[in-house]
Amino acid sequence: MVPITKEVYTSMGLNEYEFNLIVQMIGREPSYTELGMFAVMWSEHCGYKYSRPILSKAFTKYKEAIEGAGLENAGVIDIGDGMGVTMKVESHNHPSSVEPYQGAATGVGGIIRDILTMGARPIASLNSLRFGPIENGKAPDAIVQRNRFLFDHVVGGIAGYGNCVGVPTVAGEVNFHPRYSGNPLVNAMCVGILPLDKVTTAAAAGEGNPVLYLGSATGRDGIHGATFASEALDEESESKRPNVQIGDPFAEKQVIEATLEALETGAIVAIQDMGAAGLTCSTIEMSAKGEVGMEIDLDLVPMRESDMSGYELMLSESQERMLAVAHKGREKEVLDIFHKWGVKAEVVGHVIEERVVRVRRHSELIAEVDPLLLADQCPTYTTEAAVPAYFEEYAKFDPKALPPADVESALISLLKFPDIASKRFVFRQYDQQVQTQTALKAGKGDAAVLAPAGCKRGIAVKIDGNARYVFAHPRRGGRLAVAEAARNVACTGALPVAATDGLNYGNPQQPHVYWQFSESVFGIAEAAEALGTPVVSGNVSFYNESELGEVLPTPLIGVLGVIEDPTKSVGIAANEGDVIVSVAFELPDDPHGFLGASAYAYAIHGVESGYPADTDLAKEAALAKFLVKGADSWLVTAAHDVSDGGAAVSLAEMAIASGVGIAADLAGNGGVAENLFGERPGHVFVATTEVDKLLNLASEFGLTANVVGTVGSSELKVSTLGHTYSWNLQSLSEAFEGAIPTAMEGAAI
Repeated sequence: MVPITKEVYTSMGLNEYEFNLIVQMIGREPSYTELGMFAVMWSEHCGYKYSRPILSKAFTKYKEAIEGAGLENAGVIDIGDGMGVTMKVESHNHPSSVEPYQGAATGVGGIIRDILTMGARPIASLNSLRFGPIENGKAPDAIVQRNRFLFDHVVGGIAGYGNCVGVPTVAGEVNFHPRYSGNPLVNAMCVGILPLDKVTTAAAAGEGNPVLYLGSATGRDGIHGATFASEALDEESESKRPNVQIGDPFAEKQVIEATLEALETGAIVAIQDMGAAGLTCSTIEMSAKGEVGMEIDLDLVPMRESDMSGYELMLSESQERMLAVAHKGREKEVLDIFHKWGVKAEVVGHVIEERVVRVRRHSELIAEVDPLLLADQCPTYTTEAAVPAYFEEYAKFDPKALPPADVESALISLLKFPDIASKRFVFRQYDQQVQTQTALKAGKGDAAVLAPAGCKRGIAVKIDGNARYVFAHPRRGGRLAVAEAARNVACTGALPVAATDGLNYGNPQQPHVYWQFSESVFGIAEAAEALGTPVVSGNVSFYNESELGEVLPTPLIGVLGVIEDPTKSVGIAANEGDVIVSVAFELPDDPHGFLGASAYAYAIHGVESGYPADTDLAKEAALAKFLVKGADSWLVTAAHDVSDGGAAVSLAEMAIASGVGIAADLAGNGGVAENLFGERPGHVFVATTEVDKLLNLASEFGLTANVVGTVGSSELKVSTLGHTYSWNLQSLSEAFEGAIPTAMEGAAI
């Protein structure tokens, strides 16, 4: 019997108040195993103890927003014809920092299982990644080398797992900033599809129903992984490699097929992934959701080492494992299917009417707890938010104080800027077309488009976020993150219908971090409501900081769109002879010249200041509907929104993708830098051969549309304020495509 001391419970992540609360709740001192179970379930990663107060205020349907519709693992969106799509994003930041390949790989595996336990077949993976600088001279050499190592191995882990498991990686994004050195962000998103009448539940039910362990054997990897994810990284983090799970994508593929086949039998009552907190999370949450109890015999759990303690078995986060409740008398059907697929499957307990989870090891009762105490009674905390001093300083940004633009070199430099440069280095490593449902691949459009087998409609998916915006003005940044992701989806011809979020921040006990979190979450909620894209699932990751400092506040937004006919999807490549039309809506004059928090100010002038321009959410919704109707009516050949780097970068990207030059004349009320590199929200370039019809359609939606150019020749020519600037298309392409491979030539192995 391990004596429970302050050192013991604080090492698990509990404070004195929480320990005393546990004692008060259960009326006695907890056992060592019970203490570990409370610790992981009451960690920020599982219990949302700092985020819940804000999320419950921001989102009108908090439970659905955080845990998915019906309190399940991910939200479900009706796309018509009796079919539903489920999606979710999860972070695996800390594991990826200390063990980048496995940290990223198991992040992919975990989010796939979240989708699987809804009864959905996973059909697409996405990712959103953040690293420190990878270019020489942008940070001390040792830090640059470490950043390159993390980038290379995280991408390798995503590719290695995703390519083997048979789920295509279809879209994503990568950004770089010094604030991510020491604490990369690795967020994985998965999308699945299922008949709406086949949605499964995680709520255990039925007294006497058997509890089934399904999947790989339990080992000692990943113990206290949820707690590890709820504390800052420090010099001892490297010693916590055992907190990182080890993934097996081939085992995951077997689990996917076995689970889907078993669900078809109707023999399964409830099912849940053993993700964060492992057996603890699955037994506790399934019991709590069903308001029942379970009796579990750990001696029956498949294990890699026979001498594992009950504590280790309950806290291990070994991968590729599921827990299910079967109808009594039908468990053999489920077991036989898993055994046929070569997957371990055992009855390890049964459901009881009494609301208590009892766990035994070697016939000894090692845990006996009310599941609601662990699942629903985690204490919550609120930090008094404080507006940081830099926020007021950023308000004083004067775009006229920036040096005059050297337009020709500035565009080349922006195309080489790693945030903007081609990510072909990344997505060429991913299998984008396994399952043969990918209609528009990464790099071809503003979002990926899939045509799921057996469905008339298609879907478009995108994950996006701009931490420079959120840091500069969290409320606007939150709104803009949703608007940008929705606009990307709409540019492909799909109507945005739902969102998922991955919220990554520093220590919530710091007043300025809590302010950044609160403000940006309210911005996300406002935009999601205005755009008709409810947040159906989500994830919060705090304590993203190291001895090098905290990360930028980084909310990431995944958006799903529905396209009536996926053969009408629109990419960014125009055709020779097309006309380029600028489509936008009126916005107030921006005192920061649309250059606040911009890529131009940062990458060209080294200035991080100013606010991003706010958008008009009602007009963003109108713009999305215009793009959808334009695509469906065959009026749009290509579409690309204006974002990082402004209009000049967007036109350059279209020209590079097309392999054909563009000549454009960009009018504007600002100076050259504002007109060419200003990041104006709600601005899209559309290629068309039906100019009059397109202009009339834009007018119907209250949008401003102007012909600005044509597609042809081998040059990009951009005119503004009486000046014309030109670039050879090959030089643009070399800058855009070569930047990241060149930086990674010196990557550490």
